[in-house]
Amino acid sequence: MLYYYYQLTKPGIVRGNLIAAIAGFFLASKGQVDWLLLLAVSIGTAFIVAAGSVFNNFIDRDIDKLMTRTNKRELVQNKIPAKSALIYGAILALVGFYTLFAWTSKLALIFGILGFVIYLGFYSLYFKRKSIYGTAIGSLSGACPPAIGYYAVNNELDIGGLLLFLIFCIWQMPHAYSIAIYRFLDYKAASIPVFPIKHGILKARYHIIAYILIFLLFTMSLAYFNYTGIWYT
Repeated sequence: MLYYYYQLTKPGIVRGNLIAAIAGFFLASKGQVDWLLLLAVSIGTAFIVAAGSVFNNFIDRDIDKLMTRTNKRELVQNKIPAKSALIYGAILALVGFYTLFAWTSKLALIFGILGFVIYLGFYSLYFKRKSIYGTAIGSLSGACPPAIGYYAVNNELDIGGLLLFLIFCIWQMPHAYSIAIYRFLDYKAASIPVFPIKHGILKARYHIIAYILIFLLFTMSLAYFNYTGIWYT
């Protein structure tokens, strides 16, 4: 049973977002690492992302059963009661937000809330199912973990944090389009209006190449603004 609750948090997604948050933290730290602050960032981010995944599993359980990739998920298979999943998600969210509130910065907390609200309120509940722009909306929430890490250290809005946010937004577009092509039949079966289904795989590939080039430009801009050095470049 504990394993089912663990899987409900989508641990792979938690790990990926945690790496992103830590990367943002180290970029802002500039070699002067506050390890207790890093621990707070890691715990807060991990719990918030885990909570978002639990709630997303609850919201998507009707379309998850239509897709080969997701039809074995815990709520689809009724391995966990839906009410228990909601309580579990709420506890994870409370722990995550309280950790950021108590031991990091105001901006880190704001980006934590922003990512959570966009992912569930805008992406999961509406844009994923209704709009071709769902991927772009989802990318905004996916760009929040590195901003959490960055602004936990540097509690002032600056060009470095903005660039980091944009880099992660842009990165997710070719990433998500590639998955949509690879899982084309799944998305079609669940009637999810992703770009490759609405405009075709060939056009999606052109967009993927364009996003990769834009991504390269923004990643190099960190060096241009002296946030990174020659080895990064």
